[in-house]
Amino acid sequence: MDHLAAAEEHIATERLKRKLNEVNAAAQSQLSGIQDHVNFTLQQAYFKCAYECFDRSSSQEGINNCVENCSVPVLRAQNLVETEMAKFQERLNRSLMVCQDKFEAAKLQQVRSDATKDLESCVDQSVQESIKTLPHLVGRLKASLSIRE
Repeated sequence: MDHLAAAEEHIATERLKRKLNEVNAAAQSQLSGIQDHVNFTLQQAYFKCAYECFDRSSSQEGINNCVENCSVPVLRAQNLVETEMAKFQERLNRSLMVCQDKFEAAKLQQVRSDATKDLESCVDQSVQESIKTLPHLVGRLKASLSIRE
């Protein structure tokens, strides 16, 4: 690989990193209300509920069962958010793999100058499409967690 190609690839890599940071920032921004709901509203309810479980007249097993029941809403919400985000990440990764495959095929065909531009364009499109899905994902999560606007 000559120096020009290496420099070009380095620049492309930096642009791609910025695009990925863009999608991460968008996800964090749009999911912040849901994270706040889980981390504060549901956690607070859990601790209040768990506090009420400690009664001297209850057995240790009774207390443990009570506390465990209190944790169900928080755990359910955390699992739901994690599952939805894993699906989101998986879709983005698949989309980016298609871009990478196109880039590798173009390199094999030695269409080098266009390959990098095409890769950047493909990644940009994948990132923008992923960002567009975030409001729908957030809406589904809010509905599932009964979060009012």
